[in-house]
Amino acid sequence: MGKISALESPTVENKDELRPLERGNATARTGDTEMSAPPVDEAWLAATLAVLADTHQVPGAQLAIHRDGVTVSVEVGELEHGTGIPVTRETAFPTGSISKAWTATLAMILVADGDLELDATLNEHLPELDDLGGQLTLGQLLSHTSGFASSPDAPELATLSMGRYVREHCRRQDLIFPPGTGFSYSSRNYVLVGHLIETITGMSWWEATESILLRPLGIDAATVVATLRAPSGRPIASGHSVNTTLGRTRPVQQSLAPAEAPAGALAMSADDLVALGLMHIGPGVPQLLPATYAERMRRAVPGANPFGLADGWGAGLAVFRDGITAWVGHDGNANGTSCYLRIDPAGGWVVALTTNANTGSSLWEELRTELRQANLPLGAGRRDMSMRALVAAPTECAGSYSNGPTEYLVAAGDEGVPYLASGDELIGRLAFYDDLDFVLQDPTSGQGLHVGRFMRDPITKQIDQLLLGGRIAQRCRPPGVPEPRPSTDSLNRASA
Repeated sequence: MGKISALESPTVENKDELRPLERGNATARTGDTEMSAPPVDEAWLAATLAVLADTHQVPGAQLAIHRDGVTVSVEVGELEHGTGIPVTRETAFPTGSISKAWTATLAMILVADGDLELDATLNEHLPELDDLGGQLTLGQLLSHTSGFASSPDAPELATLSMGRYVREHCRRQDLIFPPGTGFSYSSRNYVLVGHLIETITGMSWWEATESILLRPLGIDAATVVATLRAPSGRPIASGHSVNTTLGRTRPVQQSLAPAEAPAGALAMSADDLVALGLMHIGPGVPQLLPATYAERMRRAVPGANPFGLADGWGAGLAVFRDGITAWVGHDGNANGTSCYLRIDPAGGWVVALTTNANTGSSLWEELRTELRQANLPLGAGRRDMSMRALVAAPTECAGSYSNGPTEYLVAAGDEGVPYLASGDELIGRLAFYDDLDFVLQDPTSGQGLHVGRFMRDPITKQIDQLLLGGRIAQRCRPPGVPEPRPSTDSLNRASA
């Protein structure tokens, strides 16, 4: 545990000659190369991670911090709660949506090679999109500005091929707004990008990802979708559902549909995520992705508003602004895992955290505070509403809102406190700040879960959209139409 390593870039002329990036022990390097000091004290980092993992009941975690050619990596805990099998530096964690950043990088490599264009419509490559292909671009898909609704909730997804998924779930009727006119986070975008990669390369998404991107980086990739490839033998951490109130920790199974693999199938270590981050530091890895194309991934798209997720979004990476510093990266939540990647291209920092529990998100927020106090200038964390005064809940926000197959209900609960529900499940209660901005609070603990807002139609001035977790839900019923209110018993059941 706690090794310090350097990643050495290959010195070759073209991508076809790439050899895997070697991961050596920095302390063993000799010759004329002068090693920089470690970016953070290794012993302190290991102790801090161990304390935070215990505090947030996270069974296992990895943390890697890189700067100036040196990576400090520490690991704590076990692969699965109660087994005693330790997390090592090589352990792969299901990284969920961070897989999208890898898929975007592969797509951008194809753009750099001239096989694709970022701003050209897709009709030439994907005629199965019909007239929609004449409106959609790769750039819109990578930046979540295509207008697609969130992932479909259909039982047959587990049996769909990627091509059939696209034909059945990436149609004009699956849009919630016209392409290029707004931001709404959706995995459908990356299923479509994965299908595009297969069309261009003649390989499966997995084969293309492994041969074009991961193998040259020296990564023995693993996946949570067993049908993609034979098991590599690399240990994969189990996700866990942690109930801190009851003190209960249970392993959970991954359940991603194979067609959605480009959006969330990869299992990686923190060191693997650092390798992705290094493509955005200095010249990056030009033999794979020239720096000008990496910069396009980080450049925030005008008009994209990922409120509650980030401050902006580029062609594959989220943008997090902290004063004059712009960090980029991606978060990833698989079943019972929470993982994070942050990159400061100007300062040369890369920070990667993997955890195997749903409470890893709370660990991450507290870790950010610890790192900032240790003079690691990590970007600003979750939007803090604690110092802002509460305001009365606007009654006009009550109603039903939909994002594709997902429907939300906003209504008044006990003592008039508004709540958000989906189906028969109570998601949380709403605490309002500054007009239409709110925090979604856990119904049991009262802890803030997400920041969201309601939005008005610019012409009618009536509330017509709910923005939560970077996803837009359109109002289903006009204001003034009575909404069903769950009984107290159903609310209590939903809260349990």
